[in-house]
Amino acid sequence: QVQLVESGGGLVQPGGSLRLSCVASGNIFSSNVMAWYRQAPGKQRELVATITSGGSTNLADSVKGRFTISRENGKNMMYLQMKNLKPEDTAVYYCKAQIRRFYWSKEVEYWGQGTQVTVSS
Repeated sequence: QVQLVESGGGLVQPGGSLRLSCVASGNIFSSNVMAWYRQAPGKQRELVATITSGGSTNLADSVKGRFTISRENGKNMMYLQMKNLKPEDTAVYYCKAQIRRFYWSKEVEYWGQGTQVTVSS
């Protein structure tokens, strides 16, 4: 089986920084697109950033210039560096990965359980 586990969330003051990590474990042949999503209370889950295995990235307009997504393919790890955090960034952050478990299998979408980020003074 495959598991995604996020870490690095917490309480931070406005203007502060946090670095989220996501590790994928289990039987993994390859992982193409990985992504960070977030869901604030009472709102729909929204896409924050994506990164391909080749390193191509996309960021939501609301976080451009403040967040950076990166990954280490050999370690099945993905990161979200968040700077100049704002109260509106408060949400549960989830990682998602498109994973192929074997060379002959199709890609399947996996989600982590989420990590809480709270931006408040």
